Parts: sequence; C-alpha cells; structure tokens
Amino acid sequence: MSDAEKSQPQPQTIEPAVAITHPEVEAYCEQLTTPEPELLQELVTSTYDVMAWPGKLSGRLVGRTLKLLAGLLQARNVLEIGMFTGYSALSLAEALPDDGKVTCCETNPKAIEFAQTFFDRSPHGNKITPLFGNAMETVPTLDQTYDLVFIDADKRNYFNYLKLTEPKVREGGLIIIDNALWKGNVLNPEDVRDQAIDEMNRYIAESPVLENVFLPIADGLNVIRKVTP
Repeated sequence: MSDAEKSQPQPQTIEPAVAITHPEVEAYCEQLTTPEPELLQELVTSTYDVMAWPGKLSGRLVGRTLKLLAGLLQARNVLEIGMFTGYSALSLAEALPDDGKVTCCETNPKAIEFAQTFFDRSPHGNKITPLFGNAMETVPTLDQTYDLVFIDADKRNYFNYLKLTEPKVREGGLIIIDNALWKGNVLNPEDVRDQAIDEMNRYIAESPVLENVFLPIADGLNVIRKVTP
C-alpha cells in the first residue's frame, strides 16, 4: 500500500460471527468491493460506539450485495425483517427509485431511534418506513406485494419469517436471508436456532417454487428467487 493509500480512511471490517472464509480473504474481498457512502461508514462507527451487539450490522459485503441485487431487480417495494441500526435498509434504499419504499420491521426502539437519525440525513431516508413490533404480528397486516424481502432477525423464527413472507413476494422476486450458516452451527444443529435455520435451508433447496444460490458471504447469505414450478 502506498503512502497516499495509507493516508486514506480504511474500511472498518464487520467481523462475521465465525470465519466462514479465511479472514485475509474476507478482508481482501471487502477492501476491493465498492465502498458504501460516507454516511453509512459513519453509521458503522457510531453503532460500535453506542449500541449493544454491533456485530449485528450487515457490513459492506452484504450491504453492497443487497444494493446490487435490488438494482438489478429494479425493485420498488422492499420488506426488511430486522432493521437494527439501518445499515441494510439504507443500502437497499440506494437502489430504489425516488418513489420506492423499504418497509422495516424492528423490535428495538433504541435501534429505530438511532437509525432514524441517519435516515434523516440521507437522500434515500425518505424511502424507509420503520415499523415497531414483532414481525410475526406486523407482516400479516401488510397488504402489499414485494419485489424483495431481506430477513435478518430472530433466528428462532427464521423459517416462520420465510413462510410468512413467501406468499407476499411477486413471481421473479427475491428473498435474501442473512446469517443462513449461523456460525457454522447448521452443519451440526443442536439448539432451536440451529435447527430452525437448517430446516429452512433444506426447505428452500427442495421447494419447486424457489431457486437459490447459497453464498458463503460473511455468515452465509441465502439468495432465493420465486419462480413458477
């Protein structure tokens, strides 16, 4: 790295729950992935400064993947289950047109308050609507068809979230599930979270109306497309 490069701010790596790929490979991929806007980089730093469990952040590799896929899909309506401090919501909102909408389900009022301060400063923040409450209760009240659903919340309910949102996704739309490798515990599932995620992953692979690619990005990203059987 040159002296000029060293003088530039370096990306803050979001450590995955477990090193699914070699840490140096992960760092190399992150460094050579298009960076997120400065506001999102500030969000990361602030999350680590003031919030509990900052490792819940999606991070650059997942965030830029979400933006890229939402853009390729030409998504207009997005549903996010598990917003935390708004990193992934803002990443998705970047790819949406001015009249696009990201609806976010979140149970942590402090996280919603924190995220809103960044939404208010972003040119894309007006596209994001946080909804406080349990997604199992909130999602059934949403009368909307979605182009893309992003799931990153309570792992015990992962399979329930998938079953709840699958009917609301349009044909050709995407469901993207973060932490789908769950620290590698899906290889030998023991507790209820391990079992729920493993059962969900197997359902996806066997479903005649879902096609997917399971990517070892961060803690595992399962990218699913709803298709005609």
